[in-house]
Amino acid sequence: MENRVFKECKKHLGFGMMRLPMIGDEVDTEQVSQMVDLFLSRGFNYFDTAHGYINGKSELAVRTCLSQRHSRDEFLLTNKLTSAYFKTEADIRPLFEMQLEACGVEYFDFYLMHSQNATNYKHFKNCRAYETAFQLKKEGKVKHVGISFHDRADVLEMILSEYPEVEVVQIQFNYLDYDDEAIECRRIYDVCRKHNKPIVVMEPVKGGSLVELPEEADRILKDLHGGSNASYAIRFAASFDGMEMILSGMSNLQQMEDNVSYMEDFKPLTQQEFDAVWQVRDIFKALNTIPCTGCRYCIEENHCPKDILIPGMFNCLNKKVMFHNWNQDYYYEDVLTVNHGKASECINCGGCERVCPQHLPIRKLLKDVAAEFEKSKS
Repeated sequence: MENRVFKECKKHLGFGMMRLPMIGDEVDTEQVSQMVDLFLSRGFNYFDTAHGYINGKSELAVRTCLSQRHSRDEFLLTNKLTSAYFKTEADIRPLFEMQLEACGVEYFDFYLMHSQNATNYKHFKNCRAYETAFQLKKEGKVKHVGISFHDRADVLEMILSEYPEVEVVQIQFNYLDYDDEAIECRRIYDVCRKHNKPIVVMEPVKGGSLVELPEEADRILKDLHGGSNASYAIRFAASFDGMEMILSGMSNLQQMEDNVSYMEDFKPLTQQEFDAVWQVRDIFKALNTIPCTGCRYCIEENHCPKDILIPGMFNCLNKKVMFHNWNQDYYYEDVLTVNHGKASECINCGGCERVCPQHLPIRKLLKDVAAEFEKSKS
């Protein structure tokens, strides 16, 4: 399948560098370099990062593992302008130059206004961030200007109406969220199509939630005998019109090898496969798990004053609900909270909720976590 808009994009799988393999607190640059080399050797060329990913270490990994080891014409690189790192219009260009230096490049192929929603969009407008990005494009420092988006469909309609120069929209899109009334995945997709904007998909496997499935759901996909659980989620997103690129935050070489195996010669889902993923979706909805993607914005863009590992706690509770895994009690007590805050220690400041792309009621959900894992202490 050919890219319909950006001919420089090879194939439809992008390497999202937000969930890289780690050794302790540092990026495993040896393994990332192997992943980069495999990715390029199989004909893929799209990489995605942001200044705040892995506390700034993602951009540095781009330089170490990609730009210092491969010629610039071998790859496309997307970076983003994040509201937490600029307060005024005058802050934007120095930040942009810092990002170029961190990544070891002289220009970005795509530069996105990051995580746009009704609240931070006002900040971007007040600081003339869009106008600055369009000027950077005129100067040749950016090839294409776009947005990544996390809000309701009417907010996207407003942004694209006010800034029709936006060239690409990055949205969350997966089969679990497709008809979700809170996330409005389908309606947001429809707005992009209405405005003829090519789409980059993030969270196609919902932070890994669509890989490790409950037993009943796992059996439905296994019975298809067609590939990994991740393959159905990523191919689902790629099967819709207008999808320019599907990002996958690959965390090890094995995930990379699996993803490139079925996206190298992409084939849309068959009707039988569509029917199967809808069944999986219905099973998930019946479980009522927390729809956290593990993006870590709540603890990286907003430092929790009690140092609570929020995504880990939500993952811990979800696994207990899905798999009835009592080892999660041990994990909560002896891993998540050994050197970090307990869920019950939340002071309700709300900083985490202000930056959550999923708009989760985190403070309420932490009470649910505490009720499950700290009940023996109460």
